[in-house]
Amino acid sequence: MHRPVHAVHFETDDACCTRVVAPAVRLQTVQDETPPLPDDKADAMKASLKGMVWVPGGSFTMGSDDPLARPDEQPMHPVKLDGFWMDATEVTNAQFSAFVEATGYITVAERPIEWEELKKQVPPGTPKPPDEVLKPGSLVFTPPDHPVDLHRFDLWWQWTLGADWRHPEGPNSSIEGRASHPVVHIAHEDATAYAKWANKRLPTEAEWEYAARGGLDGKVNVWGDAPVNAKRCNTWQGHFPNENTAEDGFVGAAPVRSFAPNGYRLYDMAGNVWEWCSDLYRADAYGVRTRDLTPGAACWNPSGPSRSFDPRNPDAPTSYVQRGGSFLCNDSYCASYRPSARMGCPPDTGLSHVGFRCVVTAPPPSNGDG
Repeated sequence: MHRPVHAVHFETDDACCTRVVAPAVRLQTVQDETPPLPDDKADAMKASLKGMVWVPGGSFTMGSDDPLARPDEQPMHPVKLDGFWMDATEVTNAQFSAFVEATGYITVAERPIEWEELKKQVPPGTPKPPDEVLKPGSLVFTPPDHPVDLHRFDLWWQWTLGADWRHPEGPNSSIEGRASHPVVHIAHEDATAYAKWANKRLPTEAEWEYAARGGLDGKVNVWGDAPVNAKRCNTWQGHFPNENTAEDGFVGAAPVRSFAPNGYRLYDMAGNVWEWCSDLYRADAYGVRTRDLTPGAACWNPSGPSRSFDPRNPDAPTSYVQRGGSFLCNDSYCASYRPSARMGCPPDTGLSHVGFRCVVTAPPPSNGDG
């Protein structure tokens, strides 16, 4: 169900807790003043911060013991982060179009699948699929017309030739009229390429969760402990996956800023589309991270493990973290609209509910900007 990636084996390793501060744009603290940037770099930095909001540094409890939480959200542990800038919204079709126009970039979903890479992920002796199957495409949510076994995700995901960010539902669809919708069918490689072009980077999952909480440490949802409803975020209402009442006004992804922002003025940190992070995914990442920590000590700017392993997808050689849930989240199947929820996905996989947003390590705002 995913595109080819390189093989890596599961080994126990320490999740890294490091201080991430770019030398040229070192964050200000009470004791440390940041030297001014040269004019050209200052102009580039100012341009990159357009549409971003400042997330002040601080401490929070990462993870959850909520009844809806999965084992990979535990153990809960203290984390401390430097401040950073984050895109107020998911990257939109308009923004991604500007990137492609400027660079000529071709996304993973728009490229043919290489059999030599794909066969590394299947049992030995598996015959090569027909060339038709290896043409460019992506996974598209295709709801059945009747209730199905919720363990059979293949019953609502369909490999669709010609599906990509320009054609979200397949070759006969388009993004016309959807400039403000989040770009989807984005692989990790695509998100990283955009971030580099924009002088940004993908967030660590610690940064993402901290930002999503919006200052509400320990709460179940980005708005507090109140349960999810159609007025708070774009998720699935009705019986998943065959009946969507669209009570929130959207059958699929919603235009960015369709719902109220969180405490840090960030939109769609719950639902709408999944968002890539820079961390490799391991189900036991938190246990490894906290194994050698002094009780009560905070992990400073954790950057994730050096190797990945996803027991839900053991054939995937590499997986990266996704956060935030999507318009397909429903408590009967997936309550991943919660800020602590984690998902692992192969880096070459783009789906019709996967996008991203970026962050920048830079000095905090001045004169009320940001």
